Amino acid sequence: MTSEEYLDLKDVDVFHFEEENLNFNDIARENGFTYWYAREYMCMLGYESYASFKNAINRALTTCMTLSIDVMENFQQVERQIDGKTVQDFKLSRFACYLVAMNADNKKTEVAKAQTFFAATAEAIRRYVDDAEDVERVLIRDEVSVHEKSLNSTAKKAGVDNKGFAIFQNAGYRGMYNMNLVQLKEYKGMKQKKRTLLDFMGRDELAANLFRITQTELKLKNESIHGQYNAEKAANSVGKKVRKTMIEISGVRPEEMQLVEDIKKIKTSLKQTQKGLKKIDS
Repeated sequence: MTSEEYLDLKDVDVFHFEEENLNFNDIARENGFTYWYAREYMCMLGYESYASFKNAINRALTTCMTLSIDVMENFQQVERQIDGKTVQDFKLSRFACYLVAMNADNKKTEVAKAQTFFAATAEAIRRYVDDAEDVERVLIRDEVSVHEKSLNSTAKKAGVDNKGFAIFQNAGYRGMYNMNLVQLKEYKGMKQKKRTLLDFMGRDELAANLFRITQTELKLKNESIHGQYNAEKAANSVGKKVRKTMIEISGVRPEEMQLVEDIKKIKTSLKQTQKGLKKIDS
């Protein structure tokens, strides 16, 4: 399919990741590089609204930036004519399509098919992160880093100095896990003592810690808390509330949640996947 050919969106609902129908590779276009229009791709993934689909694109973009992979090489925002109207669209590389699928609504059957499709494609390059939760972990872990820095700044304004921040931070963990960070690493069987536990947490545990961190910062600000002791007390209190909520909802204590693969390995695999998928279109 050339870059000049227009694909009527009313026909896109027949697209599937199946051999008997027009599939993903059939709608690829060539103009300097191989790409797929987002508005056509969204229909393959079972989306009817481009506004809704943009959520998956934005998350995929963030993943790309988090991995320090060239965004413009994979996501090119363009304007084009559809039914006589000028609309915003994206030219997506194969890797961008992969990231979008991994960040899309996994309740949609078409998304599940897309993920399976990419798994089969990536067998050729022997590099693939096959669990969408791992991709989401990358995003959440990055958010945790951002909000930890923000919490650090807020705690400093509240009177927590550099020497006291580790103790303040530990207070939050004690509230959430009923043990300090050193004990928690031992309890969870973490062997990499010099690494942060956050890099080995699963998606749900990471998300819970992100909530704990953001709510601790809000508590410090909203209640104008000041002083090392009061800040530690606030962090511990928020941690306890997060713990209680987690147990009420899932019945699982946070310290019992299993550690998963090192997030650095996930990032490396994603970067290698990008290189491998790029070679397919070279």
